[in-house]
Amino acid sequence: MSKQVRRELVVVLAGSASLAIAMGVGRFAFTPILPMMLHDGVLDLGFAGHLATANYTGYLAGAVAAMLIPKKWDQTIIIKIALVLTVILTGSMAFPFAQSWIALRFLAGVASAVGFVFTSGWALAQLSGTAGSIGSAIYTGPGAGIALSGLVATIMGAVGLTAQLGWATFALMSAVMSALIWGVFQKHTKSVDAFYLGTARPASGRVPRSEMPLFSVAYGLAGFGYIVTATYLPVIAKNAIPSSPLLTIFWPLFGVSGVIGSLVAARVRKSADARLYLVASYLLQSAGVALSVLWQDAIGLALSSILVGVPFTAISFFAMNEVRRIRTSHHARYMGLLTAVFAIGQIMGPPVVGVILSRAPSVDAGFDLALGIASIALVVGAAIFVAMIILFPAERTHRAV
Repeated sequence: MSKQVRRELVVVLAGSASLAIAMGVGRFAFTPILPMMLHDGVLDLGFAGHLATANYTGYLAGAVAAMLIPKKWDQTIIIKIALVLTVILTGSMAFPFAQSWIALRFLAGVASAVGFVFTSGWALAQLSGTAGSIGSAIYTGPGAGIALSGLVATIMGAVGLTAQLGWATFALMSAVMSALIWGVFQKHTKSVDAFYLGTARPASGRVPRSEMPLFSVAYGLAGFGYIVTATYLPVIAKNAIPSSPLLTIFWPLFGVSGVIGSLVAARVRKSADARLYLVASYLLQSAGVALSVLWQDAIGLALSSILVGVPFTAISFFAMNEVRRIRTSHHARYMGLLTAVFAIGQIMGPPVVGVILSRAPSVDAGFDLALGIASIALVVGAAIFVAMIILFPAERTHRAV
């Protein structure tokens, strides 16, 4: 194995681990630990929704902050700060001070977004010009983090451990992973080339004004479309099949599917328009969300988890590719913009669910309606990308990813 290949592998592993901490723990550790907190009686579904909204609002704030951070700042220092904050904020959730939890989840969301944007930017820049779509491999991190946290929470719940110990365990896991990858994040010195999948800017170099806003709206719909499932999947499963021994597998299955989706994204045909992959990903995820309404048993929920999970991180990879095609400079700023719009979509999820649940005849009926709306949102997002392909055709190029 050559020195260059080893370096690329190290970057992939470090980027993936950083995203696992930022996303799998900083954002989504709350999902598998929620049933434990409900069992412990430390919150109800209403307060759980407030905590989820606080985290997603923090994610929006972090995305905006990422847009405003001066370009001259060292990206690796920012990544390290995000890692440290995630460890501290996650561990602080173990303390029984419920009045502080909303602030802690908000700040964890801030750290998560900043970590996502700058880890993505740094790792993809380090891997630019390499053969194949190796950059997509860093997006195995969120899925791996989700799967790991889900399995750990499953084991702890099975042996009767408390949510407090769960939060402390997640913080310890994050601290160990951060220590292992700490030295990889060195100041960026490599020149940054675009890493297009197979589309290029028009020959004129001009980008239609409406292209980026349309792209942002479509990406925001993805944030809303998957978030009901990503926030409430264990609770939905418990309501649908309360006596099933498979209740705890759906969230880890979602995470594993995300890892698989990222690896599949590394194998896509480079000459195709990246927006076609986004259309396919949105429709696949929409089908998965709808399936959890139409097929409410263990098999249906497992298939739903897979179909929603497979495109989960692949969508991020394709979207970040596309934004670098549309905007060939200030990548972190526009990645931050997309992340902010995505966060707005996420923020809308828990309040919409809360309103629906408060008016629905039952919890099951409320979740069904919320999931139906989410599925439609993803179809609309796919339709926007189809319109963009027609309105803003992109030239082909043979540049490697």
